[in-house]
Amino acid sequence: MEATVIHKFFESLRGKKILVVGDVMIDSYVWGRVDRISPEAPVPIVSVLKREDRLGGAANVALNIASLGAEPILCGLIGVDSQEMIFRKLMHDNLLTDEGIFTASNRPTTVKTRIIGGKQQLLRIDEENSQPVDEHTEELFLTHIQKICKNKDFDAIIFQDYDKGALTPAIINWIIDFGRKNQIPTLVDPKRRNFSAYEGVTLFKPNFKEFCEGLQVDLDKTDRQGIFASAVNFLQKHNIQYLLLTLSELGVMLVSLKEYFVIPAHVRDIADVSGAGDTVISVAALCLAAGMTPYQAAALANLAGGLVCEKVGVVPITRQMLESELLNWKSFDIA
Repeated sequence: MEATVIHKFFESLRGKKILVVGDVMIDSYVWGRVDRISPEAPVPIVSVLKREDRLGGAANVALNIASLGAEPILCGLIGVDSQEMIFRKLMHDNLLTDEGIFTASNRPTTVKTRIIGGKQQLLRIDEENSQPVDEHTEELFLTHIQKICKNKDFDAIIFQDYDKGALTPAIINWIIDFGRKNQIPTLVDPKRRNFSAYEGVTLFKPNFKEFCEGLQVDLDKTDRQGIFASAVNFLQKHNIQYLLLTLSELGVMLVSLKEYFVIPAHVRDIADVSGAGDTVISVAALCLAAGMTPYQAAALANLAGGLVCEKVGVVPITRQMLESELLNWKSFDIA
């Protein structure tokens, strides 16, 4: 692909504003070396070499968007606790505004701590309250989101749902209505609790496990006609335009009411799939905001999601990573 075309595409992302609403968290890592098994229990002993905190969940989506040159506005909930300042510092260190972040005194900041020995994740520790927010917090958070929306013009909206309680039906409905009234494409990365709550969005992006659980169907990942039939029924029922289904090693499947396309995965040396879904939804949203077709958005998102799987831990896609790959990819046209 010509370098001038690729450069023009990335430059078109500058100035695009993307509203990201969802569950934010800190991804904390303990990196170490494993040389022996504990005499106290049959578990490895990790000799700690390094600790690191990163933005996770919906915050990683915002980081992906910023890394590609656009401007994310992130709305999420954190606690009034010792992790609050860590989260805000991570936002500032990554040049992200925290104007959309709302503190709730009755909930903790969500933290996922991964223990990694060499390149192998050995354990994950979750500190969280995953229950839906109470009515008072919901009302305050929604008012906060409404103020953000009143003062910004957005080119796309992303719901990044991790079932941690920040997204409620009332919040979801208001934002979808806001997007529809202002002709803004809305995209969803769903989880189980609110799976059927996103009536009228533009693009719905579950992974295969979430798709089967959400629709309560038992399908094989290779049964394209079965997936297509179930997906069309879901799209019709919930007034959704497109479903972008991630199929891990089989790539992605883009479904509309009339047809479907399967875009194969690119051969990768997979190190860690953590955060790949964040990258897929981020790139898809930016592509739609830039005026690309849903198929082009799906193809480029598929490529980007595979690239971040080559990295250990949750990392965002960067312009350099994607640009380098596109220069060697002759079968895709973004002109």
